[in-house]
Amino acid sequence: SSVLCGFAWSAGSLVAFRALEGLGGALLAPAGLSLLMTTFREGRERNVALGIWGAASGSGAAVGVLLGGVLTSTLSWPWIFFINVPVGLAIIALAPRYLAESRVELSEQRHFDFAGAASITASLMVLVYALTRATQVGWGSTETVSLLLASAALAAAFVVVEQRAAAPLLPFRVFRGNRLAAANLITCIIAAIAFSQFFLLTLYLQQVLHYSAARSGVAFTSIAVTVAVMSNVAQRLVTRFGPRRVLTGGLLFAASSEALLVRLPVHGHYVTDLLPSFILIGLGLGVSFVAVTIAALQGVPPADAGIASGLVNTSRQIGGAVGLAVVSTVAATHAGRLATTAADAAALTHGFRVSFAVLAVLGIVGAILAGAVLTPRRAAEAPAPELAELQEAA
Repeated sequence: SSVLCGFAWSAGSLVAFRALEGLGGALLAPAGLSLLMTTFREGRERNVALGIWGAASGSGAAVGVLLGGVLTSTLSWPWIFFINVPVGLAIIALAPRYLAESRVELSEQRHFDFAGAASITASLMVLVYALTRATQVGWGSTETVSLLLASAALAAAFVVVEQRAAAPLLPFRVFRGNRLAAANLITCIIAAIAFSQFFLLTLYLQQVLHYSAARSGVAFTSIAVTVAVMSNVAQRLVTRFGPRRVLTGGLLFAASSEALLVRLPVHGHYVTDLLPSFILIGLGLGVSFVAVTIAALQGVPPADAGIASGLVNTSRQIGGAVGLAVVSTVAATHAGRLATTAADAAALTHGFRVSFAVLAVLGIVGAILAGAVLTPRRAAEAPAPELAELQEAA
């Protein structure tokens, strides 16, 4: 699919091939996380593994921005896809040698829930499109209201389908208790903050400060390094203090980063106006992604490892997509109000400031939710020794 993306001949073909690429990612991400769950015993072993996983995945976005900028400037945009090919081939060659298969025997044969997948996918697509169109046609327009109602109807249809399906895409039994649901909601919040900040800052660097694509990529190096370091530190912090405290602190760091960006000037300087915020968001994302993943997967039985892992990754993608659509809409709306009376750079910067304020509030809400809902697990909820041994032997 990456090869096809590189050879795309139109915007439509690129979107189609990116969807195919997303299908591959949807299979890979939960499988990798599920493999960690069944290979490493819950506790310090799994926390260390998730710390390494978090360092790789958390810093990947920032590294991708860096490499994307360099490749686009030095070669051309198709190379941001072509570079995936040798990496993918190397993984295909090495995976059978170093990764052991992990399977859990199910009591019944499972079939893919096409109706559930179609309804929830359509609901999210319509929702994102509605949020994007709202800036052009208005929030109260017939089109926007109709799209939002259609998204809600599709989401309701998904719930009905899942309750009646013999092998549901999302068994609601996994949400017994509020811990897993809260952890996935917080994952959505973290992803919304991360995706939105990267997007808005890229626009600010290139459209307001007139950075090149390569220079913009280099500017994000501080975030990538901080995320990688803090992801490894996070597993030690979680082992000692528990995921609730670490996650609450991480979200407050992220909120502080957004608060600093609320005062972003039109003629900003990297060291004084951006770097402090970059360090704070790196600290926040580095510990938050690891802590919330550990919180979401604690106490999940091996038979549900794939479902729980899929939920974590799905929540990340949903939070990123919906959060980015909302924040982009806010930025465009407020920038448009000033566009007729102020220079474009000033109007854009104003829109960005309002969006960063929204993200700061979102971070505070996430921190409150983490502190209130992710209570320490009782001893009775801890995995039995026999289960831990099975997980270690898997």
